[in-house]
Amino acid sequence: MITEKGSGSRRTGGGINAASGGARSAVRMAGGSEGKHTQSVFREERTSRQAISTDSGKETSLKVMFLGGVGEIGKNMTALEFGDDIIIIDCGATFPDGDMPGVDLVIPDTTYLLANKDKVRGIVLTHGHEDHIGALPYVLKDLNVPVYGTKLTLTILDAKFREHKMESSVNLNVVKPKSVVQLGKNFKVEFIKVNHSIAGSCALSITTPVGIVFHTGDFKVDYTPIDGEMIDLQRIAELGQRGVLLLLAESTNIERKGTSMSEASVGNSLNTIFADNVDRRIFIATFASNIHRLQQIIDLAVKYKRKVAFSGRSMINIADCAMKIGELKYPKDVIVDLEKVNTIDDKNLVILTTGSQGEPMSALTRIANDEFSKIKIGFNDTVIVSASPIPGNERMVYNVINNLYRRGARVIYESLAEVHVSGHAYQDELKLMHSLLKPKFFIPVHGEHRHLKKHAEIAMKMGIASSNIIITDIGNRVEVTKRAIRLGDNVPAGYILVDGLGVGDVGSVVLRDRKHLSEDGLFAVAVSVDKLSGEVLAVDVTSRGFIFVKEDDEIFEEAKDAVRRAIGDIDLKAADGDYTGVKNVIRKELKGYLFKKTRRNPMILSMILES
Repeated sequence: MITEKGSGSRRTGGGINAASGGARSAVRMAGGSEGKHTQSVFREERTSRQAISTDSGKETSLKVMFLGGVGEIGKNMTALEFGDDIIIIDCGATFPDGDMPGVDLVIPDTTYLLANKDKVRGIVLTHGHEDHIGALPYVLKDLNVPVYGTKLTLTILDAKFREHKMESSVNLNVVKPKSVVQLGKNFKVEFIKVNHSIAGSCALSITTPVGIVFHTGDFKVDYTPIDGEMIDLQRIAELGQRGVLLLLAESTNIERKGTSMSEASVGNSLNTIFADNVDRRIFIATFASNIHRLQQIIDLAVKYKRKVAFSGRSMINIADCAMKIGELKYPKDVIVDLEKVNTIDDKNLVILTTGSQGEPMSALTRIANDEFSKIKIGFNDTVIVSASPIPGNERMVYNVINNLYRRGARVIYESLAEVHVSGHAYQDELKLMHSLLKPKFFIPVHGEHRHLKKHAEIAMKMGIASSNIIITDIGNRVEVTKRAIRLGDNVPAGYILVDGLGVGDVGSVVLRDRKHLSEDGLFAVAVSVDKLSGEVLAVDVTSRGFIFVKEDDEIFEEAKDAVRRAIGDIDLKAADGDYTGVKNVIRKELKGYLFKKTRRNPMILSMILES
């Protein structure tokens, strides 16, 4: 259970719960006994709009550093620095691409922040998607500072921290739209309600000594949102009237003209599908984090007297988090355990599942491949894929759809019906944001370079001078004053790879070797040498992912002969245990022989064994 300690704001040093040498340990739950499990502390911050300190000494410029989220989709992380204060906006992760075999997660390089950790006052989060919060369990181990976000965002995070056994050491602070927190002397952050594909999304208005910085986060303008709470256009317009110095605006859908459709339109389409499939079992694959879509689906299940089963770990976890804090509401008897789905008539069941992106280990992919023991797909099943393929995932998604068709299912996806809408603003919504805020300077964020370039072009059409716009790359540091904006010196940046329990121990050399292994396989040779005489006793070779042994015994025998010839004139006794040069000779000889014989370049591993 998540607890909130009161509704008042407590000032520490320069602001509300401002960091002063690291985060405090979490306090035990009220009513809990000593020795029981501790909980992360969520503190409710009240609304306040006190004036920010302008005691900044000789400092005259705000530094904006981009550690992720520009020139790429995902891994969003931006840092603002003024004087002795640094704040961080989002701390996201991304998934590895095809050039990173074996890697589980990619997170931003925080070298600069760690070198200046005494200045870091806190991390403010725009929302709870992985590309905005996924790196926090790794970053907070070395940079333990207060974290501020809305209730759902921090509830999702809390579950992550429990997995990492960090729940008692993190400092999580709940905010609501219109909450304002002071971080250090130089930053005051106001959270502003926006619409997006996850509940609890906010834009940020950051007051600094040089002016207001407005960060949109991920947003759209939805005039009929499921929760009834529209983006706070009134407050955004008020800030525009006050004067916004710098706008950082997302660019994900900048190539799409017009406006995005309302999330409510998905509910209307799903209602039609439910009505047309009254006697069939219904599967719906969607993003687990889209709580508003889950709510619409559950409401339809209630309407059509169906039970709902959750399939997939992330679906179960996030639905549980949202239910606990009241973001997801449903009668208790509507949810059934996945173990019981085969006892329920098809017409009385909806299965909500992960796998809308065709992830190899997701529930829907395993169901489509007939590898899911609890569920078998059949001719009386209708599967709705309520998502768009993320660029790069198209092949995996359509493979799943094809396999579902092969097993007799009826499949409905975005190309066939309005079963998905984007959570990101289209061109007209972005233009509305620009027109309301009227910023002096502009930096497009959250997009690949083509997105940032296109957004800059539209900003110029909206009246911003080209000299007041900067397109950035990861590692860029932009310096902003009341009168000017320019690129400063770069900061250390890039990415850190997470592989199992290892964070940062997989570098370019390891990736190169893994890629080499994945493309050409491994050829290993072991030479047994008499330690006293230096005589070669035996040569053994083997391979993995290179050739099929039984069909190519001749190659193996010839490879052994090549090794013997290569080292035949070398005095192994004189090597006195240092066989580095001998191994290099073996590798060179085998490389030439194997390429000549197979036109392949496997990784060659040579070993000298003394006996």
